[in-house]
Amino acid sequence: MTELFQQDEQQRVSEEKAHSSAATRREPLAARMRPRTLEQVVGQEHVLGSGKLLHRAIQADRLGSIILYGPPGCGKTTLAEVIASVTKRRFERASGVLSNVAVLRDLLRTAEHRRVHGSEETILFIDEIHRFNKSQQDVLLPYVEQGSITLIGATTHNPFFFINSPLTSRSQIFQLEPLPETAVVTLLRRAIEADPELTKQSIHMDEDAAAHWAAVCEGDARRALNALEIAVLTTVPDKDGQIHLTRAVAEESIQKRAVVYDHDEDEHYDTISAFIKSVRGSDPNAAVYWLAKMLYAGEDPRFIARRLIILASEDIGNADPRALTVATAALTGVDFVGMPEARIVLAQATTYLATAPKSNASYLAVDEALKDVKEGRTLPVPKPLRDGGPVGRKQLGYTGYKYAHQYEGHFVDQDYAPTSKIYYQPTGQGYEETISKRINHWNEIRKRNRSETHHENKS
Repeated sequence: MTELFQQDEQQRVSEEKAHSSAATRREPLAARMRPRTLEQVVGQEHVLGSGKLLHRAIQADRLGSIILYGPPGCGKTTLAEVIASVTKRRFERASGVLSNVAVLRDLLRTAEHRRVHGSEETILFIDEIHRFNKSQQDVLLPYVEQGSITLIGATTHNPFFFINSPLTSRSQIFQLEPLPETAVVTLLRRAIEADPELTKQSIHMDEDAAAHWAAVCEGDARRALNALEIAVLTTVPDKDGQIHLTRAVAEESIQKRAVVYDHDEDEHYDTISAFIKSVRGSDPNAAVYWLAKMLYAGEDPRFIARRLIILASEDIGNADPRALTVATAALTGVDFVGMPEARIVLAQATTYLATAPKSNASYLAVDEALKDVKEGRTLPVPKPLRDGGPVGRKQLGYTGYKYAHQYEGHFVDQDYAPTSKIYYQPTGQGYEETISKRINHWNEIRKRNRSETHHENKS
Protein backbone atom coordinates (compact mmCIF):
# COMPACT_ATOMS: atom_id res chain seq x y z
CA MET A 1 0.00 0.00 0.00
CA THR A 2 2.77 2.43 0.97
CA GLU A 3 4.80 1.54 -2.15
CA LEU A 4 1.77 2.09 -4.39
CA PHE A 5 1.14 5.39 -2.65
CA GLN A 6 4.74 6.52 -3.31
CA GLN A 7 4.47 5.56 -6.99
CA ASP A 8 1.29 7.61 -7.34
CA GLU A 9 2.99 10.57 -5.74
CA GLN A 10 6.01 10.34 -8.06
CA GLN A 11 3.76 10.15 -11.11
CA ARG A 12 1.77 13.16 -9.95
CA VAL A 13 4.90 15.26 -9.38
CA SER A 14 6.22 14.31 -12.82
CA GLU A 15 2.95 15.30 -14.49
CA GLU A 16 2.86 18.60 -12.61
CA LYS A 17 6.35 19.51 -13.82
CA ALA A 18 5.53 18.59 -17.41
CA HIS A 19 2.48 20.87 -17.45
CA SER A 20 3.67 23.71 -15.22
CA SER A 21 5.37 25.77 -17.94
CA ALA A 22 2.44 25.66 -20.36
CA ALA A 23 -0.04 26.29 -17.55
CA THR A 24 1.85 29.38 -16.42
CA ARG A 25 1.66 30.85 -19.90
CA ARG A 26 -2.08 30.29 -20.01
CA GLU A 27 -2.73 31.84 -16.58
CA PRO A 28 -4.28 35.31 -16.43
CA LEU A 29 -2.22 38.16 -15.02
CA ALA A 30 -3.93 37.99 -11.61
CA ALA A 31 -2.81 34.35 -11.22
CA ARG A 32 0.72 35.03 -12.50
CA MET A 33 1.15 37.85 -9.99
CA ARG A 34 0.20 35.87 -6.90
CA PRO A 35 2.72 36.57 -4.10
CA ARG A 36 5.01 33.68 -3.14
CA THR A 37 6.08 35.03 0.26
CA LEU A 38 4.46 36.89 3.14
CA GLU A 39 6.58 39.94 2.34
CA GLN A 40 5.01 40.17 -1.12
CA VAL A 41 1.46 40.22 0.24
CA VAL A 42 -0.07 43.69 0.01
CA GLY A 43 -2.75 44.86 2.43
CA GLN A 44 -4.49 43.05 5.32
CA GLU A 45 -2.16 44.66 7.85
CA HIS A 46 -4.74 44.11 10.58
CA VAL A 47 -4.04 40.34 10.48
CA LEU A 48 -0.73 40.08 8.60
CA GLY A 49 1.16 43.02 10.06
CA SER A 50 4.32 42.36 12.02
CA GLY A 51 3.46 40.88 15.40
CA LYS A 52 -0.13 40.06 14.48
CA LEU A 53 -1.51 36.62 15.38
CA LEU A 54 -1.79 35.22 11.85
CA HIS A 55 1.63 36.51 10.85
CA ARG A 56 3.25 34.92 13.92
CA ALA A 57 1.44 31.60 13.43
CA ILE A 58 2.53 31.36 9.78
CA GLN A 59 6.17 32.22 10.49
CA ALA A 60 6.35 29.76 13.37
CA ASP A 61 4.60 27.07 11.32
CA ARG A 62 2.10 26.63 14.15
CA LEU A 63 -0.99 27.40 12.14
CA GLY A 64 -4.18 25.49 12.87
CA SER A 65 -7.31 25.35 10.77
CA ILE A 66 -8.58 28.76 9.71
CA ILE A 67 -11.44 30.31 7.76
CA LEU A 68 -10.70 33.38 5.66
CA TYR A 69 -13.78 35.55 5.27
CA GLY A 70 -13.80 38.52 2.92
CA PRO A 71 -15.00 40.01 -0.38
CA PRO A 72 -13.83 38.79 -3.81
CA GLY A 73 -10.27 39.67 -4.80
CA CYS A 74 -9.04 40.57 -1.32
CA GLY A 75 -6.40 37.80 -1.31
CA LYS A 76 -7.96 34.75 0.34
CA THR A 77 -6.62 32.21 -2.18
CA THR A 78 -3.31 34.04 -2.41
CA LEU A 79 -2.87 33.94 1.36
CA ALA A 80 -3.68 30.22 1.45
CA GLU A 81 -1.00 29.46 -1.15
CA VAL A 82 1.53 31.66 0.64
CA ILE A 83 0.81 29.80 3.88
CA ALA A 84 1.38 26.47 2.14
CA SER A 85 4.67 27.74 0.68
CA VAL A 86 5.97 29.31 3.88
CA THR A 87 5.05 26.35 6.07
CA LYS A 88 6.37 23.78 3.55
CA ARG A 89 3.20 21.73 3.79
CA ARG A 90 1.50 19.88 1.00
CA PHE A 91 -1.18 22.04 -0.62
CA GLU A 92 -4.39 20.45 -1.86
CA ARG A 93 -7.29 22.37 -3.32
CA ALA A 94 -11.04 21.72 -3.39
CA SER A 95 -14.03 23.81 -4.38
CA GLY A 96 -17.37 24.29 -2.68
CA VAL A 97 -18.91 24.43 -6.15
CA LEU A 98 -17.27 21.42 -7.83
CA SER A 99 -16.25 18.99 -5.09
CA ASN A 100 -18.67 16.36 -3.76
CA VAL A 101 -18.49 14.08 -0.73
CA ALA A 102 -16.65 11.34 -2.66
CA VAL A 103 -13.94 13.76 -3.80
CA LEU A 104 -13.61 15.13 -0.27
CA ARG A 105 -13.27 11.70 1.30
CA ASP A 106 -10.57 10.75 -1.20
CA LEU A 107 -8.58 13.92 -0.46
CA LEU A 108 -8.97 13.50 3.29
CA ARG A 109 -7.99 9.82 3.37
CA THR A 110 -4.95 10.49 1.18
CA ALA A 111 -3.90 13.33 3.46
CA GLU A 112 -4.28 11.12 6.52
CA HIS A 113 -2.23 8.35 4.88
CA ARG A 114 0.44 10.87 3.88
CA ARG A 115 0.71 12.15 7.43
CA VAL A 116 0.90 8.69 9.00
CA HIS A 117 3.25 7.04 6.50
CA GLY A 118 5.14 9.92 4.97
CA SER A 119 5.23 12.40 7.87
CA GLU A 120 4.00 15.09 5.49
CA GLU A 121 1.39 17.57 6.66
CA THR A 122 -1.36 18.69 4.29
CA ILE A 123 -3.16 21.99 3.90
CA LEU A 124 -6.58 21.48 2.37
CA PHE A 125 -7.78 24.71 0.85
CA ILE A 126 -11.51 24.84 0.11
CA ASP A 127 -12.63 27.79 -1.93
CA GLU A 128 -16.24 28.94 -1.43
CA ILE A 129 -16.61 26.58 1.50
CA HIS A 130 -19.99 28.15 2.29
CA ARG A 131 -21.42 26.31 -0.74
CA PHE A 132 -20.86 22.91 0.93
CA ASN A 133 -24.05 21.54 2.45
CA LYS A 134 -24.20 20.25 6.03
CA SER A 135 -23.21 16.68 5.15
CA GLN A 136 -20.21 17.84 3.16
CA GLN A 137 -19.07 20.09 5.99
CA ASP A 138 -19.59 17.28 8.49
CA VAL A 139 -17.22 15.04 6.51
CA LEU A 140 -14.39 17.47 7.34
CA LEU A 141 -14.96 17.46 11.11
CA PRO A 142 -13.11 14.30 12.23
CA TYR A 143 -10.10 15.06 10.02
CA VAL A 144 -9.88 18.62 11.30
CA GLU A 145 -10.31 17.46 14.88
CA GLN A 146 -7.61 14.77 14.59
CA GLY A 147 -5.18 17.09 12.83
CA SER A 148 -5.09 14.95 9.68
CA ILE A 149 -5.37 18.17 7.70
CA THR A 150 -5.00 21.87 8.25
CA LEU A 151 -8.16 23.32 6.80
CA ILE A 152 -8.14 26.71 5.14
CA GLY A 153 -11.62 27.67 4.08
CA ALA A 154 -12.30 30.74 1.96
CA THR A 155 -15.70 32.37 1.87
CA THR A 156 -17.34 35.62 0.86
CA HIS A 157 -20.23 34.83 3.25
CA ASN A 158 -20.47 35.29 7.00
CA PRO A 159 -19.14 31.96 8.34
CA PHE A 160 -21.31 32.18 11.44
CA PHE A 161 -24.38 31.96 9.19
CA PHE A 162 -23.19 29.66 6.40
CA ILE A 163 -20.73 27.25 8.03
CA ASN A 164 -21.60 24.65 10.66
CA SER A 165 -20.86 25.79 14.20
CA PRO A 166 -18.80 22.62 15.01
CA LEU A 167 -16.48 23.55 12.14
CA THR A 168 -16.22 27.24 13.03
CA SER A 169 -15.54 26.34 16.67
CA ARG A 170 -12.53 24.28 15.56
CA SER A 171 -11.16 27.02 13.33
CA GLN A 172 -9.76 30.50 13.74
CA ILE A 173 -11.78 32.99 11.70
CA PHE A 174 -9.97 35.89 10.06
CA GLN A 175 -11.93 38.60 8.30
CA LEU A 176 -10.10 40.14 5.35
CA GLU A 177 -10.96 43.61 4.10
CA PRO A 178 -11.13 45.03 0.56
CA LEU A 179 -7.68 46.22 -0.47
CA PRO A 180 -7.17 49.98 -0.09
CA GLU A 181 -6.72 51.91 -3.31
CA THR A 182 -3.03 52.49 -2.59
CA ALA A 183 -2.48 48.73 -2.35
CA VAL A 184 -4.25 48.14 -5.69
CA VAL A 185 -2.09 50.79 -7.37
CA THR A 186 1.01 49.09 -5.93
CA LEU A 187 -0.09 45.76 -7.41
CA LEU A 188 -0.72 47.33 -10.82
CA ARG A 189 2.73 48.92 -10.92
CA ARG A 190 4.34 45.73 -9.67
CA ALA A 191 2.69 43.78 -12.49
CA ILE A 192 4.04 46.16 -15.15
CA GLU A 193 7.53 46.00 -13.65
CA ALA A 194 7.75 42.31 -12.76
CA ASP A 195 5.42 40.14 -14.82
CA PRO A 196 7.45 38.27 -17.49
CA GLU A 197 4.77 38.78 -20.13
CA LEU A 198 4.28 42.50 -19.50
CA THR A 199 7.98 43.31 -19.16
CA LYS A 200 8.48 42.15 -22.74
CA GLN A 201 6.62 45.29 -23.78
CA SER A 202 7.15 48.99 -23.22
CA ILE A 203 4.23 50.11 -21.07
CA HIS A 204 3.53 53.51 -19.55
CA MET A 205 0.59 53.77 -17.16
CA ASP A 206 -0.68 57.22 -16.24
CA GLU A 207 -1.36 57.87 -12.57
CA ASP A 208 -5.01 58.71 -13.18
CA ALA A 209 -5.44 55.44 -15.09
CA ALA A 210 -4.15 53.45 -12.12
CA ALA A 211 -6.27 55.56 -9.77
CA HIS A 212 -9.39 54.87 -11.85
CA TRP A 213 -8.87 51.10 -11.75
CA ALA A 214 -8.19 51.22 -8.01
CA ALA A 215 -11.38 53.20 -7.37
CA VAL A 216 -13.70 51.30 -9.69
CA CYS A 217 -12.53 47.84 -8.61
CA GLU A 218 -13.31 48.64 -4.96
CA GLY A 219 -10.55 46.62 -3.36
CA ASP A 220 -10.78 43.66 -5.78
CA ALA A 221 -7.18 43.09 -6.88
CA ARG A 222 -8.14 40.34 -9.33
CA ARG A 223 -10.48 42.63 -11.21
CA ALA A 224 -7.94 45.44 -11.34
CA LEU A 225 -5.19 43.17 -12.72
CA ASN A 226 -7.57 41.65 -15.26
CA ALA A 227 -8.50 45.15 -16.41
CA LEU A 228 -4.82 46.04 -16.77
CA GLU A 229 -4.19 42.93 -18.86
CA ILE A 230 -7.18 43.66 -21.12
CA ALA A 231 -5.96 47.23 -21.58
CA VAL A 232 -2.44 46.08 -22.54
CA LEU A 233 -3.71 43.45 -24.96
CA THR A 234 -6.14 45.79 -26.71
CA THR A 235 -4.13 49.03 -26.88
CA VAL A 236 -2.20 49.69 -30.09
CA PRO A 237 1.41 50.78 -29.43
CA ASP A 238 2.40 54.25 -30.59
CA LYS A 239 5.04 54.95 -33.22
CA ASP A 240 7.80 54.34 -30.66
CA GLY A 241 6.33 50.94 -29.77
CA GLN A 242 5.08 52.09 -26.36
CA ILE A 243 1.68 51.09 -24.95
CA HIS A 244 0.27 54.18 -23.28
CA LEU A 245 -2.39 53.42 -20.66
CA THR A 246 -4.42 56.60 -20.20
CA ARG A 247 -7.50 57.31 -18.10
CA ALA A 248 -9.62 56.84 -21.23
CA VAL A 249 -8.06 53.42 -21.84
CA ALA A 250 -8.67 52.47 -18.22
CA GLU A 251 -12.33 53.50 -18.45
CA GLU A 252 -12.75 51.55 -21.66
CA SER A 253 -11.36 48.37 -20.10
CA ILE A 254 -14.05 48.43 -17.38
CA GLN A 255 -17.46 49.32 -18.77
CA LYS A 256 -19.38 49.22 -15.50
CA ARG A 257 -18.48 49.41 -11.86
CA ALA A 258 -18.84 46.05 -10.17
CA VAL A 259 -21.00 46.31 -7.06
CA VAL A 260 -20.54 43.51 -4.56
CA TYR A 261 -24.12 42.46 -3.99
CA ASP A 262 -25.14 38.82 -3.81
CA HIS A 263 -28.91 38.47 -3.82
CA ASP A 264 -30.29 36.57 -0.82
CA GLU A 265 -26.82 36.45 0.74
CA ASP A 266 -24.55 38.60 2.92
CA GLU A 267 -24.35 41.81 0.89
CA HIS A 268 -28.09 41.75 0.26
CA TYR A 269 -28.89 41.65 3.97
CA ASP A 270 -26.06 43.98 5.01
CA THR A 271 -27.10 46.66 2.51
CA ILE A 272 -30.82 46.57 3.28
CA SER A 273 -29.87 46.67 6.98
CA ALA A 274 -27.76 49.79 6.41
CA PHE A 275 -30.61 51.32 4.40
CA ILE A 276 -33.24 50.73 7.08
CA LYS A 277 -30.95 51.89 9.89
CA SER A 278 -30.13 55.08 7.97
CA VAL A 279 -33.83 55.89 7.52
CA ARG A 280 -34.49 55.05 11.17
CA GLY A 281 -31.51 57.24 12.14
CA SER A 282 -32.94 60.20 10.17
CA ASP A 283 -30.05 60.40 7.68
CA PRO A 284 -31.64 60.91 4.24
CA ASN A 285 -28.27 61.18 2.49
CA ALA A 286 -26.98 57.82 3.70
CA ALA A 287 -30.38 56.25 3.05
CA VAL A 288 -30.44 57.46 -0.58
CA TYR A 289 -26.90 56.15 -1.11
CA TRP A 290 -27.82 52.63 0.05
CA LEU A 291 -31.00 52.85 -2.02
CA ALA A 292 -28.91 53.70 -5.09
CA LYS A 293 -26.52 50.82 -4.42
CA MET A 294 -29.39 48.33 -4.24
CA LEU A 295 -31.05 49.64 -7.37
CA TYR A 296 -27.77 49.71 -9.30
CA ALA A 297 -27.09 46.11 -8.30
CA GLY A 298 -30.51 45.04 -9.58
CA GLU A 299 -32.43 44.64 -6.32
CA ASP A 300 -36.18 44.16 -6.72
CA PRO A 301 -37.67 47.65 -6.07
CA ARG A 302 -40.80 46.03 -4.63
CA PHE A 303 -38.66 44.41 -1.91
CA ILE A 304 -37.35 47.85 -0.95
CA ALA A 305 -40.87 49.32 -0.94
CA ARG A 306 -42.16 46.52 1.30
CA ARG A 307 -39.38 47.18 3.79
CA LEU A 308 -40.29 50.88 3.82
CA ILE A 309 -43.88 49.98 4.67
CA ILE A 310 -42.68 47.95 7.66
CA LEU A 311 -40.41 50.79 8.76
CA ALA A 312 -43.21 53.35 8.46
CA SER A 313 -45.13 51.55 11.19
CA GLU A 314 -42.22 50.17 13.21
CA ASP A 315 -40.08 53.30 13.49
CA ILE A 316 -42.39 56.24 12.72
CA GLY A 317 -45.86 55.06 13.64
CA ASN A 318 -48.19 57.76 14.92
CA ALA A 319 -45.43 60.34 15.17
CA ASP A 320 -46.36 60.88 11.51
CA PRO A 321 -49.32 58.72 10.44
CA ARG A 322 -48.85 59.90 6.84
CA ALA A 323 -45.59 57.91 6.64
CA LEU A 324 -47.51 54.66 6.25
CA THR A 325 -49.65 56.23 3.54
CA VAL A 326 -46.55 57.44 1.69
CA ALA A 327 -44.83 54.05 1.96
CA THR A 328 -47.92 52.14 0.82
CA ALA A 329 -48.37 54.55 -2.09
CA ALA A 330 -44.73 53.99 -3.01
CA LEU A 331 -45.33 50.25 -3.38
CA THR A 332 -48.31 50.97 -5.61
CA GLY A 333 -46.25 53.44 -7.64
CA VAL A 334 -43.35 51.02 -8.04
CA ASP A 335 -45.71 48.32 -9.29
CA PHE A 336 -47.45 50.74 -11.64
CA VAL A 337 -44.48 52.45 -13.34
CA GLY A 338 -41.61 49.98 -12.88
CA MET A 339 -37.93 50.77 -13.30
CA PRO A 340 -36.17 53.04 -14.02
CA GLU A 341 -38.79 55.62 -12.98
CA ALA A 342 -39.57 53.66 -9.82
CA ARG A 343 -36.26 54.93 -8.43
CA ILE A 344 -37.85 58.39 -8.12
CA VAL A 345 -40.85 57.03 -6.24
CA LEU A 346 -38.58 55.14 -3.86
CA ALA A 347 -36.35 58.17 -3.36
CA GLN A 348 -39.35 60.31 -2.40
CA ALA A 349 -40.61 57.73 0.08
CA THR A 350 -37.12 57.17 1.49
CA THR A 351 -36.41 60.86 2.08
CA TYR A 352 -39.89 61.45 3.55
CA LEU A 353 -39.53 58.59 6.02
CA ALA A 354 -35.93 59.52 6.87
CA THR A 355 -36.94 63.08 7.77
CA ALA A 356 -40.19 62.17 9.55
CA PRO A 357 -40.40 62.28 13.38
CA LYS A 358 -39.72 58.84 14.84
CA SER A 359 -41.60 56.69 17.34
CA ASN A 360 -41.67 52.95 17.96
CA ALA A 361 -44.44 53.18 20.55
CA SER A 362 -46.98 51.21 18.48
CA TYR A 363 -44.39 48.52 17.77
CA LEU A 364 -43.50 48.18 21.46
CA ALA A 365 -47.18 48.16 22.44
CA VAL A 366 -48.21 45.22 20.28
CA ASP A 367 -45.12 43.18 21.15
CA GLU A 368 -45.71 43.68 24.87
CA ALA A 369 -49.34 42.70 24.47
CA LEU A 370 -48.39 39.63 22.44
CA LYS A 371 -45.98 38.65 25.17
CA ASP A 372 -48.75 38.85 27.77
CA VAL A 373 -51.12 36.83 25.61
CA LYS A 374 -48.45 34.19 25.05
CA GLU A 375 -47.14 33.94 28.61
CA GLY A 376 -50.05 35.06 30.78
CA ARG A 377 -53.65 34.11 31.40
CA THR A 378 -56.02 34.85 28.52
CA LEU A 379 -58.30 37.63 29.72
CA PRO A 380 -62.06 37.26 29.17
CA VAL A 381 -63.93 39.84 27.12
CA PRO A 382 -65.99 42.07 29.45
CA LYS A 383 -69.69 41.20 29.17
CA PRO A 384 -70.83 44.64 27.89
CA LEU A 385 -68.46 44.28 24.95
CA ARG A 386 -69.57 40.79 23.92
CA ASP A 387 -71.81 40.17 20.90
CA GLY A 388 -74.52 37.64 21.65
CA GLY A 389 -76.94 38.89 19.04
CA PRO A 390 -80.04 41.06 19.69
CA VAL A 391 -81.73 38.38 21.82
CA GLY A 392 -78.71 36.66 23.24
CA ARG A 393 -77.15 39.82 24.71
CA LYS A 394 -80.05 40.27 27.13
CA GLN A 395 -80.46 36.60 28.04
CA LEU A 396 -76.73 36.12 28.60
CA GLY A 397 -76.32 39.34 30.53
CA TYR A 398 -74.24 41.07 27.85
CA THR A 399 -75.74 44.45 28.67
CA GLY A 400 -74.45 47.76 29.85
CA TYR A 401 -72.43 48.82 26.81
CA LYS A 402 -72.09 52.60 26.50
CA TYR A 403 -72.06 54.00 22.95
CA ALA A 404 -69.23 56.55 22.91
CA HIS A 405 -70.83 58.85 20.33
CA GLN A 406 -73.71 59.58 22.67
CA TYR A 407 -71.38 61.24 25.16
CA GLU A 408 -69.61 64.58 25.30
CA GLY A 409 -66.45 64.62 23.26
CA HIS A 410 -67.43 61.22 21.83
CA PHE A 411 -65.74 59.62 24.80
CA VAL A 412 -67.09 57.50 27.63
CA ASP A 413 -65.31 55.88 30.53
CA GLN A 414 -65.92 52.13 30.69
CA ASP A 415 -63.84 48.97 31.06
CA TYR A 416 -62.70 47.73 27.66
CA ALA A 417 -60.34 45.05 29.05
CA PRO A 418 -59.97 43.52 32.51
CA THR A 419 -56.49 44.99 32.96
CA SER A 420 -55.04 48.34 33.87
CA LYS A 421 -51.72 47.70 32.13
CA ILE A 422 -50.61 50.44 29.76
CA TYR A 423 -49.24 49.13 26.45
CA TYR A 424 -49.26 52.17 24.21
CA GLN A 425 -47.16 55.01 25.54
CA PRO A 426 -46.90 57.69 22.86
CA THR A 427 -43.80 59.81 22.75
CA GLY A 428 -43.61 63.56 22.41
CA GLN A 429 -42.51 63.19 18.78
CA GLY A 430 -44.55 64.73 15.98
CA TYR A 431 -48.25 63.94 16.01
CA GLU A 432 -47.82 61.69 19.05
CA GLU A 433 -47.53 64.86 21.12
CA THR A 434 -51.15 65.59 20.19
CA ILE A 435 -52.09 61.98 20.91
CA SER A 436 -50.43 62.21 24.34
CA LYS A 437 -52.44 65.28 25.23
CA ARG A 438 -55.66 63.56 24.12
CA ILE A 439 -54.89 60.44 26.17
CA ASN A 440 -54.03 62.57 29.22
CA HIS A 441 -57.37 64.39 28.83
CA TRP A 442 -59.26 61.07 28.74
CA ASN A 443 -57.29 59.79 31.74
CA GLU A 444 -58.30 62.87 33.69
CA ILE A 445 -61.95 62.10 32.92
CA ARG A 446 -61.47 58.49 34.03
CA LYS A 447 -59.76 59.63 37.20
CA ARG A 448 -62.53 62.09 38.00
CA ASN A 449 -65.25 59.50 37.33
CA ARG A 450 -63.55 56.93 39.54
CA SER A 451 -63.15 59.48 42.29
CA GLU A 452 -66.83 60.38 42.11
CA THR A 453 -67.85 56.71 42.09
CA HIS A 454 -65.62 56.06 45.10
CA HIS A 455 -67.28 58.88 47.07
CA GLU A 456 -70.78 57.69 46.13
CA ASN A 457 -70.02 54.15 47.26
CA LYS A 458 -68.48 55.45 50.46
CA SER A 459 -71.48 57.57 51.30
